[in-house]
Amino acid sequence: MIELHGQAGLPYVNRNAYSGSFRGMRYRLKKKAAEEGTSLEAVIYPEPFSFEVTAEEEKTYREFPFTQEGFDEAVAWLNEEYERQKERWEQG
Repeated sequence: MIELHGQAGLPYVNRNAYSGSFRGMRYRLKKKAAEEGTSLEAVIYPEPFSFEVTAEEEKTYREFPFTQEGFDEAVAWLNEEYERQKERWEQG
């Protein structure tokens, strides 16, 4: 189960993109600023490559409010997507 808090929490994402992996599923959380406001962008994609070299069609994006609640929702989504697509991630 993915658990992000402390140094890997919202204050970190406020300054830097955060990436990690869990059993074959890579993910990235990033602050996204736009005219409509600020959001938290969550992306999942398969290992072994980095975000930059993974094909766009392999990535799944979702946006959340840039709040602690939105951050918690994003982490819950990461865990839900891992469970939902477990076979995909574990094939690696």
